Amino acid sequence: MTDVDLKYEAALDFLYSFIDYSLKRNFRYSAEKFNLDRMNKLMHLLDNPQNDFQIIHIAGTKGKGSVSAMCASVLNAQGYKTGLYTSPHMVNFAERIQVNGDTISKAELVTIVETLKSVVAQVPEITTFELTTALAFVYFSKVNVDYAIVEVGLGGRLDATNVVLPIISVITSISYDHEKILGNTLSEIAREKGGIIKPNIPVVIAPQKMEALLRLKEIAQKKNASVIQVGRDYLYAADSHSLEGQTFLVWTPEEQPLVDTFIESAGRDIWSPMRLKIPLLGFHQIENAATAYATLRTLEKHGVEITQKAYRTGFASVQWPGRMEILDHRPTVVIDSAHNRYSALVLRKAMDDYFPGLPIVLVFGASEDKDIDGMFQELLPRVWKVIATQSTHPRSIDAQEIVQLAHRFGRPAQAIVPFEDAMIAALEEAGRESVVLVTGSIFIAAAARDTYSTLKRDIENNHL
Repeated sequence: MTDVDLKYEAALDFLYSFIDYSLKRNFRYSAEKFNLDRMNKLMHLLDNPQNDFQIIHIAGTKGKGSVSAMCASVLNAQGYKTGLYTSPHMVNFAERIQVNGDTISKAELVTIVETLKSVVAQVPEITTFELTTALAFVYFSKVNVDYAIVEVGLGGRLDATNVVLPIISVITSISYDHEKILGNTLSEIAREKGGIIKPNIPVVIAPQKMEALLRLKEIAQKKNASVIQVGRDYLYAADSHSLEGQTFLVWTPEEQPLVDTFIESAGRDIWSPMRLKIPLLGFHQIENAATAYATLRTLEKHGVEITQKAYRTGFASVQWPGRMEILDHRPTVVIDSAHNRYSALVLRKAMDDYFPGLPIVLVFGASEDKDIDGMFQELLPRVWKVIATQSTHPRSIDAQEIVQLAHRFGRPAQAIVPFEDAMIAALEEAGRESVVLVTGSIFIAAAARDTYSTLKRDIENNHL
């Protein structure tokens, strides 16, 4: 290890030495633990770096990472210096903090952590996520980004990122997740997500179930925040798709007569709606892309220049790994970060769309607080065998418990740990004509992405 590597590891150890609720089982969401007092004090001690650049603030249950990545990619394509803050990371901690697609360097992270050390003693009970968020804001300020896309960590109202005053707020698809923390109804969850809506700041809302939409609109009305609703103010439709990506059309209600003529002419009309390509798979990603497009068009109305070329380049080049990502063919290996019932439903629909009729070997691992029963109700009708495993994350559910749940759905299942062994078993089980699907949590998807090349090489060498 180099000196920089050692200092980097020490910096990460420092960050993780504080309270990290993401690693705790059955923690309780309360005002004593989750409030903005600590974060506001920390920002004040650091001279409020979050005020040094324009921010798009994005909350939601599903899709917020994809929408964040798309917005950042388009702004980067336009030539703006663009920060991106997301969580959790897939493989490396530094992935959480990026500028123009490049992760924060180890040396920069070490330097900023030293700055945090100089003030952290003045903020009792500070958390790892709060420090990480502060680290991102200090870095974005230091390198003078023009814009930063900031993804909420958990909820929104009391999330550490909610100390920002954004130029636009965005709420992506809301579904059931973290019910013990955020609430047992979509309205309660929407209340927490909608907590990022600020007075007089426009909010872009992705397509929602009516219960969530009504609550979000109620919050926006009370705060005099104009609502841009995807599916009402910006319309969209799938165009074409393959395993390499998909295209979609997007237009405004005012353009609907032109769209009608375009459709009637079978695409031969001179005018055509905006057609964009994305490398991400699944119809849900078209919904996310339409939400990102609506966000960026709203940004244009604030005087920000974004050309059609930047839209096309940015969407076409977006990278967001671990979301319906194909690692290999024959056997086809797909990884996805689905971790609640709704995302499992979306994933199953995408698998039906891209791999109709093909048998699926499911490699599954999840956190103990997830609705695994609900996820299995959506996934297992398309699965012929389950290989249960677990990541090294402290909240991972025991693989044997997953097997018992799978058996209740009448599916053959076996527990194999560690993950690498589970993956080898799945590849051998699948042969060349089946699909291996790895999902259940971002940690399982990350493990597959991180180890697959080595595993495949080892299998091929053993078969020589």
